[in-house]
Amino acid sequence: MRKEGRLTTPLEVKIPSFFRCPISLDVMRSPVSLCTGVTYDRASIQRWLDSGNTTCPATMQPLPSTDLVPNLTLQRLIRLWCSESTVDSTAVTGCKVSARRLAGELVKEISSSPDPAAPLRRLAGFFSDDDVDEFEKNDLINAVGCISAVQSAMKRKSDDVETLEASISVLALVLRSESIEEANKKTVVTEISSDLGTLLSCLVKVLGKGTGLESRINAARILQSVLVASNSDSRNLISEEPHLISELIRLIGPVDEKGTIERSAVRLGVVCLAGICSVRKVRGEMVQLGVVTAVTRVLITKSDMAVSECALKIMEAVAGCAEGRMAMCDNGAVAVKAVACKMMKAGKVGAEAAVAALWAVCIKCKDRRAVEALSGVEGGLTRLLLLMQSGCSPVARQMAGDLIKIFKVNAKNCLAGYESKTTHIMPF
Repeated sequence: MRKEGRLTTPLEVKIPSFFRCPISLDVMRSPVSLCTGVTYDRASIQRWLDSGNTTCPATMQPLPSTDLVPNLTLQRLIRLWCSESTVDSTAVTGCKVSARRLAGELVKEISSSPDPAAPLRRLAGFFSDDDVDEFEKNDLINAVGCISAVQSAMKRKSDDVETLEASISVLALVLRSESIEEANKKTVVTEISSDLGTLLSCLVKVLGKGTGLESRINAARILQSVLVASNSDSRNLISEEPHLISELIRLIGPVDEKGTIERSAVRLGVVCLAGICSVRKVRGEMVQLGVVTAVTRVLITKSDMAVSECALKIMEAVAGCAEGRMAMCDNGAVAVKAVACKMMKAGKVGAEAAVAALWAVCIKCKDRRAVEALSGVEGGLTRLLLLMQSGCSPVARQMAGDLIKIFKVNAKNCLAGYESKTTHIMPF
């Protein structure tokens, strides 16, 4: 016979061990995995890493990378378990207000407030808070009217830079967040692109009048996402937006009088310019606005492969017009030297773009300044020969072969720098 007291004792819920964080031993609110494969609650492991630790707490293995990857599968299991047990899911996730309720309150306030900047900043804070459940963030995006309210605020207060910066901050946080599902990001891009004219006008205003570099970077990040998803008609419209190209060129330049370069600004600016330069009719305008000088500066500084590839694609595009070829050959043909030196440091696409640009100024245009600059590049012949051996396209191979003939005039000196042991390809 059961004791009477047991009937009034609350049932204990057995928590699966793999739902608990190895550090806090509590149910994980935001599970993330280290490169060792062990999953922790984000807040706990972040405190561990911020304390200067460089090992995995559970295995004590050294961490070659401290990247935290959201474990969405485990997060779903925890939420499913919470919904089917007697455990209060809000106690587990730490969210006191459901996403849909928060969405309703913020959307209403953003839509009705004469100063929507404040609720927009709160919305940005929601998306940037690591302690907020990833599913709550995704639910908020899916809530009816959330993104459209941000759009409405931008359109209604298009002359208020503060509101525009707050709106763009929300959109940029959504598009760069690892916790937002890709399908939701695509939905956001589609929704904000539905009124492309208004969006572009707002982005240009923040790029030109933003109160800080971060706001300008956020605007470029949104433009990059729109360009990736755009078709030819949309790209034409983007390329025609007044002052957009000049602001992107300014973004990849120095941020102060000391010539300091902000890498994230350069990366986003170059990527956006590479997307826009696919529109042939704007290439002359880009050259007039100084894109060759700006991109040359990027090429001669240390940059990652993706940035170098986009920079070389821009050079290939502008070399397709007379103004671009002339600009590449001005000032001692510094641009030609920069392209040649970066040729084998930007992947296959970048290398072929570099060859196409060099071929345009040296072979097609036959500019003596470009020819002299290329022949004077240390290791230039080596790079061209290596390109021909790297499995490049037939067109790139033919162009490289034409460029190699430039070195025939000074063959002895050029061959002295050819360090490859490969003998099956000879330059002459």
